[in-house]
Formats: sequence, structure tokens, C-alpha cells
Amino acid sequence: MSDMGLFREAVTAWAAGGPGDPARELAARLSVRAAVLLEGPSDAAAVGALAASRGRNLAVEGVCVLPMGGAMSVGRFALLLGPSGLGIRLTGLCDEAERPYYSRALERADAPQQGFFVCAADLEDELIRALGVIRVQELIEAEGDLRPLQTFLRQPAQQGRTEQQQLRRFLGTKKGRKIHYGRVLVEALDPDRVPAPLGDLFAGL
Repeated sequence: MSDMGLFREAVTAWAAGGPGDPARELAARLSVRAAVLLEGPSDAAAVGALAASRGRNLAVEGVCVLPMGGAMSVGRFALLLGPSGLGIRLTGLCDEAERPYYSRALERADAPQQGFFVCAADLEDELIRALGVIRVQELIEAEGDLRPLQTFLRQPAQQGRTEQQQLRRFLGTKKGRKIHYGRVLVEALDPDRVPAPLGDLFAGL
């Protein structure tokens, strides 16, 4: 595991009630300058894929990409890492529905909110809109998931949804699928088609 990976684990353990000294020591030794707070591993996979496509090594740059295990954890991580904690600059992505919760949590932590960028529904929804339904279906077929998609689309619950909504829901129907397609969809993007929240996040790193 990389040193930044050790820092990420130390922070996660600290947020769960463990000791803070390991995270403090690693933050100082690694000169961690920013933490990208993300809801889960699929968002982290997308951020990692975009960094790779742009030739950036975020860990070497002192940036920790940190999936929090759910949006409701942002307050705890912001308190530990932000101005009242390690003093690391915070940035990240959030969904529109959760924006009020993020605002309150960051305010309690005295952390600026301008570093957080809002996805309409979630990052997968942003990526599907950027690529278009046909291109996403092509990628799903190329990844060997066409038959599961076809089976999924025949379910009665999907009949009243738009194609984009169906694809977004499909990506979350199997463990690990969102993580996998977080990388696949980003890798398929043209450089000028990166969704605004993701592009704005990188512009500030």
C-alpha cells in the first residue's frame, strides 16, 4: 500500500473513533495539502481515472482522494481534516439532494464550501449525460454486460423511466459495478466533455 493509502486508512480509522496520532504523523511526513472528500469508491475510481488520463499523480502532489463511506460522514471528516483539525484544504463532490447537509456540516467545521462541486443527481448521472445514452450502452456491451442490461430493462419497474435513468440505476444493481464503470465511463470521455463538477474539481487541485 502507498504512503497516501496508509494516510487514507489512518484518517478513516480516526473518523471511526480510533486514535488521531497516526493520521497527524502521516499528514506531516507526506505534506498532505488537500483532501478530496467523496461519497464512495465509485467516485474515487472516476477521480483516479481522470487523474491518470491527465498524467497526474495526486498522491505525489500531496492530494488524498478519500471515499467517506457515505455522504452523511462529511461532517466528521471535515472536523478532523479541516481548519479545526489537521488544517488540510478540503474539496470534493456532492449530490444536489445532499447540498444542504454538506453546507451545514462544512459550516460547523469552519471549512469553506466553495471547494465542493455539485452533481445534479450523482456523478454517474453526470457521466451518462456527458457521454450520451448510445455511447454508454456501447461501453456496457464492450464490458460484457449487455445481457444483464437487457434483463434489467425488461423489469416492470424500469418501464416508466427514461433511458438515462435506467442506465444510472443499472450501474448500481451489482456490487462493484459502479466502481468499475466509474473508471470505464471517465476513460471514454473526450477531454472537452468532462462533466463540469468533475472538471471544476480538478481545476482547483
